Amino acid sequence: MSPAAVRAGNLIREWMEDAGLRTWVDSLGNVHGRVEGRNASAEALLMGSHLDTVVDAGKFDGSLGIISVLAALKVLNINGKLGELSRPVEVIAFSDEEGVRFQSTFLGSAAVAGILPVSALKITDKSDLTIQDALKKNSIEITEENLLHLKYDPKSVWGYVEIHIEQGPVLEWVGFPLAVVKGIAGQTRLKVTMRGSQGHAGTVPMSMRHDPMAAAAEAIVLLESLCKHPQDFLSFDGHCKSFSMESLSTSLVCTVGEISTWPSASNVIPGQVTFTVDLRTIDDMGREAVVYEFSNRMYQICDKRSVSCTIDRKHDADAVICDSELSSKLKSATYIGLKRMTGAAIQDEIPVVMSGAGHDAMALSHLTKVGMLFVRCRGGISHSPEEHVLDDDVWASGLAILAFIETQM
Repeated sequence: MSPAAVRAGNLIREWMEDAGLRTWVDSLGNVHGRVEGRNASAEALLMGSHLDTVVDAGKFDGSLGIISVLAALKVLNINGKLGELSRPVEVIAFSDEEGVRFQSTFLGSAAVAGILPVSALKITDKSDLTIQDALKKNSIEITEENLLHLKYDPKSVWGYVEIHIEQGPVLEWVGFPLAVVKGIAGQTRLKVTMRGSQGHAGTVPMSMRHDPMAAAAEAIVLLESLCKHPQDFLSFDGHCKSFSMESLSTSLVCTVGEISTWPSASNVIPGQVTFTVDLRTIDDMGREAVVYEFSNRMYQICDKRSVSCTIDRKHDADAVICDSELSSKLKSATYIGLKRMTGAAIQDEIPVVMSGAGHDAMALSHLTKVGMLFVRCRGGISHSPEEHVLDDDVWASGLAILAFIETQM
């Protein structure tokens, strides 16, 4: 609900109306555009993505998924075919997916899916302004009661489809503009704290040190090895299915993105080191096994080095597997769209990839079946002004979505 976000929402609403859609803004700032088709009471196809960005962002993350759908619907409107849809199609520009201002991701889509707790309205930004107050400043009244009313009836929804830039390098590496997404990785975030004996860097002999920095370094290198080669660390018995190892080997990624020390001086052995762990994989059971293995081995490192360590589990999100029917339809639509674009049948197999980043589809999966289509981005760079998508790839995504929507006619 920043001034820029409000302007963006107003512009998107104009474009929705230009494409022939009935529009409204709900009480959490989501912008909706809908066409009823021939049967207004049929289950609706929801499509869209988010209109917000991170700080110092690119211009494709989120917005491309809104524009591609609107472009396809505008084609149908110009050709007089928009009313021939067999079911309603609704485009939603979600108001807050990134969580930059309030540090709470999927606000808009979680409300539509019915999984946003009413307590979220009291979350504050850095200026101590609550979500409820930020909406009120923009003439949107939200109460606990009408937040609950934002949830869609699952019986009224047929499915949700999202188009998004890949935010990774795989499509550029294989040389293909589009990919069908098989699922979105589950995620665990940990905060690890190690405490040792603070001391003078010049006077404490190496053999007498209890250095949490060295322990943290060993643990971080261990984590890297574990995530590169999980088969060397994990044994799968009756508690874990055998397919976990294959999915772990192809989808597991682990990142230590933040380290802090106390007192953080060049001539002091630190007394405390804290670091974060971000662990993602498509396999939830495998993710739990990796967290368990890392924790056990880290405690062994701490015991060996005579430092204490604690692990706080800060965030958990289960993986989302995309619906096979939607994925099949998206793959067929991609073939049709690329054939229209090039004038020739596509011989190559459409790539099927995993998403390591979270998307609004994760929230919508609590409401309905979901499908996703990825669009190639240069260098896999995202959340940066360097984020870039080729014009031809934008064209390809629009044609693929047009072909997908035409299956609803």
